[in-house]
Amino acid sequence: MSSTLTRPAPAGDAVRDAVAPRRRTRILALPEARWAAASLVLFLAALPLYLLGAPAWAWGPLFALACATGGWEPGWAGLRALQGKTLDVDLLMVVAALGAAAIGQVLDGALLIVIFATSGALEAIATARTADSVRGLLDLAPTAATRLAGDGAEETLPAEELRVGDVILVRPGERVGADGRVLDGASDVDQASITGEPLPVARQEGDEVFAGTLNGTGALRVKVERDPSDSVIARIVAMVEEASETKAPTQLFIEKVEQRYSLGMVAATLALFVLPLLFGAALQPTLLRAMTFMIVASPCAVVLATMPPLLSAIANAGRHGVLVKSAVVMEQLGQVDAVALDKTGTLTEGTPRLTDIRPLAASGLSEEELLRVAAAVEYPSEHPLARAVVDAARTRDLRIPVVEDFTSATGTGVAATVDGKAVAVGRPARHRGARDDHPAAAVAAALEDEGRTVALVEVEGTPVGVLGIADRLREEATAAVTALTALTGRAPVLLTGDNPRAAARLAEEVGITDVRAGLLPQDKVSAVRELEAAGRKVLVIGDGVNDAPALAAAHTGIAMGRTGSDLALQTADAVVVRDELATVPTVVALSRRARRLVVQNLAIAAAFITGLVIWDLAGTLPLPLGVAGHEGSTVIVGLNGLRLLADAAWRRTRTGHGQ
Repeated sequence: MSSTLTRPAPAGDAVRDAVAPRRRTRILALPEARWAAASLVLFLAALPLYLLGAPAWAWGPLFALACATGGWEPGWAGLRALQGKTLDVDLLMVVAALGAAAIGQVLDGALLIVIFATSGALEAIATARTADSVRGLLDLAPTAATRLAGDGAEETLPAEELRVGDVILVRPGERVGADGRVLDGASDVDQASITGEPLPVARQEGDEVFAGTLNGTGALRVKVERDPSDSVIARIVAMVEEASETKAPTQLFIEKVEQRYSLGMVAATLALFVLPLLFGAALQPTLLRAMTFMIVASPCAVVLATMPPLLSAIANAGRHGVLVKSAVVMEQLGQVDAVALDKTGTLTEGTPRLTDIRPLAASGLSEEELLRVAAAVEYPSEHPLARAVVDAARTRDLRIPVVEDFTSATGTGVAATVDGKAVAVGRPARHRGARDDHPAAAVAAALEDEGRTVALVEVEGTPVGVLGIADRLREEATAAVTALTALTGRAPVLLTGDNPRAAARLAEEVGITDVRAGLLPQDKVSAVRELEAAGRKVLVIGDGVNDAPALAAAHTGIAMGRTGSDLALQTADAVVVRDELATVPTVVALSRRARRLVVQNLAIAAAFITGLVIWDLAGTLPLPLGVAGHEGSTVIVGLNGLRLLADAAWRRTRTGHGQ
């Protein structure tokens, strides 16, 4: 998919643009979309009149207007290209359409114009929406920051004016104003927009924080280490733009063939018309012969050989919850031979869930009793881990008692009085009950080795149990990985910003051996480029802002719809709207079937064109037979391509994965 994005603005301008209200391009604001819509409406108005046998004066002007509105822009662009000594293929289509209309094939000519106008409009819309998302990404950056002077005085200023070495104060609930390092304070920071990790991470003195990430309940003093124009968020924008602009067209070879074919067809048509006249041939039969040649040699069947299979596959995939943004993307999907998967929100559901309830034997508590008191203490908290515990208690229909004296300590946990007893829930390493020789320590260590986030529950200062929390694997994840492995001949690569232990455990569960964890967005891009340097055509599947550069850099990118960030959805070439990972291998296999049909159709079209051209050159091809042969080949390849519209095509592809 070719895209044109606006280059990043210089320092200062980038952030000023970012804090402005986001503007989304309206479809009809694009001239390509307006002309294509007008052409389609006029064509649909003329079609019933033509089919019902109305007089030519009723449908003729409508078809002519359809050709004019849909064809003037590519025609004019083609004429400008001729000035540069390049014969644009769109110009050839316009000429072929006008030639068909000149000998009475008005419907054929108008339909050809409508197809090309609609295709150009879809490409323009996709490009505009991607540019909108890139501009909107910088909305994550805060508009202002609090800078601390040497005497401790506070100064509020635009975040764009921060400089390396400044010290800023980040209060609870604020976004971090710049990339930097914590000088003082402790808090849980939500870094999902950068790393994709679903759970907030503890940040204290010496830890790095990123612009645009969301601070939790503690205050932080941060020393700025990067200029705002060089923040991770700004670099994500630059990488998305660079990758989108350098993505090569997928049909360079076909375009070269079409260019030569077009030149040859024009030269042959002119020769068939001019040379006989020079030797004294009559004008009318010579013109008729040349026009017949132009009709039978025109690439209408070649055009339909490519589009119907791909568009049918797009429509079928759309009915089953996969939005493929263009025919070029559908073709690209069938070429992939390596897959890189994100973890959070892609292989997993993207929401923390309580997975383990481990009461200690000495406590005498049951699982439900342990969960009940833990949920009571967590209920007033807004932390994502707390919500996971409370949701688990509600799922089991447990009565959650009202607590007293609730307190929350940043980086430690929560505490309250439950049924007259002091109960605390928090990280084992921060609690006195988590001594190395205590049974709770062994349970916590075992859960952490399995990739769980652990919470220790204490009653009256004594550990009574341990809770394990993790992002739950999608039900279809293992089957999807297996299917993708079968399609590409190698297991997918896992690219995640999550911690190595959690990533390794999940990868083992789904059958992935190549695991790359703790990655920032630029690291994911590097991994994709490494695979491409080895000759692979990489499919990246992700959902977050942090995945957007990799989605853009890859041969093809697919975003998960429900959990996907807006930028990921717009940057990706395809979107799984219903959030079903199992549809990804199916749409890849469907693309491969579509590409096989394209090859079949090209062979059929080439056979018809070759036969009819030889007949016209070697003998006398009657115009009605030439038109019938030309239209017949067009109908055959069109119907062959439409086979992929049927639901049965999706079911067979899903069952056999394209075999």
